[in-house]
Amino acid sequence: MQSFANILDAVGRTPLVRLNKVVGPNDAAVYVKCEYMNPTGSIKDRMAVYILNQALKRGEIKPGGTIVENTSGNTGQGVAMWACVNGFRCVFTMPDKMSIEKVNMLKAFGAEVVITPTDVPGDSPQHYVETAKRIARETPNGFYVNQYHNQDNIQAHELSTGPEILEQTGGKFDVFVSGAGTGGTLSGVGRCFKKKAPHIRIVGVDPIGSVHYHYYYTKTMPTPHVYKVEGIGEDILCDAMDYSVVDEFHQVNDKESFAMARRLVREEGLFCGGSSGSNVHIAVRLAKELGKGKTIVTVLPDSGTRYITKFLQDSWMRDYGFLGSDRDLGLVEEILAVRGKTTIITATQETPVSRIIELFKTHGVSQVPIVDASGHPSGMVHEVDVLRGLQEGKVTLQSAAKGISHPVGGLIYPKARIEELFRIFETDQVGVVVDAGAIVGIVSKIDVLEFMAGRGR
Repeated sequence: MQSFANILDAVGRTPLVRLNKVVGPNDAAVYVKCEYMNPTGSIKDRMAVYILNQALKRGEIKPGGTIVENTSGNTGQGVAMWACVNGFRCVFTMPDKMSIEKVNMLKAFGAEVVITPTDVPGDSPQHYVETAKRIARETPNGFYVNQYHNQDNIQAHELSTGPEILEQTGGKFDVFVSGAGTGGTLSGVGRCFKKKAPHIRIVGVDPIGSVHYHYYYTKTMPTPHVYKVEGIGEDILCDAMDYSVVDEFHQVNDKESFAMARRLVREEGLFCGGSSGSNVHIAVRLAKELGKGKTIVTVLPDSGTRYITKFLQDSWMRDYGFLGSDRDLGLVEEILAVRGKTTIITATQETPVSRIIELFKTHGVSQVPIVDASGHPSGMVHEVDVLRGLQEGKVTLQSAAKGISHPVGGLIYPKARIEELFRIFETDQVGVVVDAGAIVGIVSKIDVLEFMAGRGR
């Protein structure tokens, strides 16, 4: 008889499937690893089981103890499955943007679920991570899984997901694409490939509103904002994210993610979630760029069963303007195209304040991006920064710009929806359009108004 001792032994060994409909005949081949076929329906089973097994071996989980974790739902289900098999109580905190299916699936395992507000700062006591930490501290024999900062999260994928992909492909492919949430999958597989198959290009995927893309290219923290796609992206820096093994990051928006996920279900028969759409959208874009003869591998992190009442429902998609409603203004790159080629005004950290003032006056701008030696944005100087610096005596006209520059808060990708600019404008900033880490344009409120007026005409 061929069988497993228990359901935990069934984690992993998921199939690799070639995409046929969403990839063109002259594009690179794209293969997807169907992680939604793990026991609870997501890639998080790998990490949850590995972390808890290691903690049990080290004596960190004690009999009669309670396992506590912050989760977007998928990790919680892997943890809850492990807790059921091993006889432990568990408590989870979740942001209120998560689907009711995820909440109910956790409760079905017998877990307790605490719902917290989504749109709060990462260090707020109400944030789901901080709430989980507090519950773990206050619970006798509480064990905090700490997926965002636990190095076992990375190791789980370095020891299982990465080697499985190499075994299934013989290492004969060119690019690996993965979203970054906690960063465990991208970092673990990345570490594995850098050691065993360094020719493979490691590409990260980040939803607009998350911090990974911005931090990777600027090493500064942006102001995160709420996005709809679940299980990918983050609003805090995670120790489980090893940026050193990533070769590049790409941004994706909600509409792109959901549109591709729906195509995967309806055209490829792959019943996967929104973050799968994020990964495949970028993989398909790269497939067009690379062309025939190259191969890309990506992952489908979770199952569509979590999203029956969300993006898989036409009415939900219409409600949020994802089905081509009147609210769909187009893409940021369309504004750049209509406006035509313009000179991008930048400075460096060492540029004198007097030169910054001259740039304001000569070009009629109120802010100047600061770039590093590679042309990557590293800061921003506004008129008010110069005024305050001079008035308070912090700088002189001869001082370097670094004395008054601030982190860039408005990075956005050319393929972002124009609607994504509105949150940037709400904080009195311009949209700094970045592609492959370099500034390709600056978009202000008046640019958007002129674009909308022109389209109206």
